[in-house]
Amino acid sequence: MKHLGTIIGTAIAGMFVMGVWGAFAGAYGIAGGWFAGLMIIGVMWYMNHYIGIVNNEDGAAWIDMALGIAVAGTTRDAFMAGNFAPIASSMPTLIIVILGGITGGVTAGLLQKHVLNKKEFEKETV
Repeated sequence: MKHLGTIIGTAIAGMFVMGVWGAFAGAYGIAGGWFAGLMIIGVMWYMNHYIGIVNNEDGAAWIDMALGIAVAGTTRDAFMAGNFAPIASSMPTLIIVILGGITGGVTAGLLQKHVLNKKEFEKETV
């Protein structure tokens, strides 16, 4: 059930962002975009993370609404086009994003290891 909540919570966020944000920005300009961003992301963050619709266990990989928004945006374009050309054309960007995520994760791990070693060294020298 916890995985179903994650899927539903992130999908709802994706549908609101893809369906409403652009309409507000188109109708009211920059102010409409900011308003939509604050309202959509604020309300969805409250529901998904504060109330706990999205399952984020301690020590596990963090699941965020951006994943659902990205999937909703990509699949929406594919359904609107009636083929998978939008998905195929987004693959180079997806590959670069995955490589960036891997690089960030490895860097964060190395930095965390460095900080822990530094603290341990400072304890030994005191």
